[in-house]
Amino acid sequence: MAINLTKGQSVSLAKNDGSSLTHVRMGLGWDAIKKKGFFGSKSQSVDLDASAVVFDAGGQVLDQVWFSQLRSRDGAIIHSGDNRTGDGEGDDESITVHLDRLPPQTAQIVFLVNSFTGQNFSQIENAFCRLIDETTGQETARYELTGSGVHTAQIMAKVSRDGNGWTMTAIGSIANGRTFRDLIPAVAQVL
Repeated sequence: MAINLTKGQSVSLAKNDGSSLTHVRMGLGWDAIKKKGFFGSKSQSVDLDASAVVFDAGGQVLDQVWFSQLRSRDGAIIHSGDNRTGDGEGDDESITVHLDRLPPQTAQIVFLVNSFTGQNFSQIENAFCRLIDETTGQETARYELTGSGVHTAQIMAKVSRDGNGWTMTAIGSIANGRTFRDLIPAVAQVL
């Protein structure tokens, strides 16, 4: 059963049998903006981008995965590719993480979403992120992003090493920027 997270809430990524999840996917979904006009309605594409930034315990960036780099250098994190419209059902972009293949110096992975085309989150409909246990296909956590304001980016969540396991924290901090690089100063505030 999925847990609906609120800003700042954390959830352990341990399985019911006490073992830790090893293969997770962060999904990002949204809808194109529906505009009503004199001759009916039409859709305006929204290009949201999901990114994952990998940090060590000292807050230094180790790697990043985004639409221009679809795979981490070690191959443990893989991006599904850039969706530039928001059309369709379910996850429009996703980032798969093999937690058990991350190097030991990995302390946190921060997941970001930004509007590359510049629409703000007061305009974007049905935006969410969710965490799925890829070994079972079960959604373990969900965080709703819609209606959060006139900013163009949001620090969605982080997955942090917690002893031998991992913990996910919903962050929901607002920011402005078109790519993950613009957001690094804001991310530093939530590490």
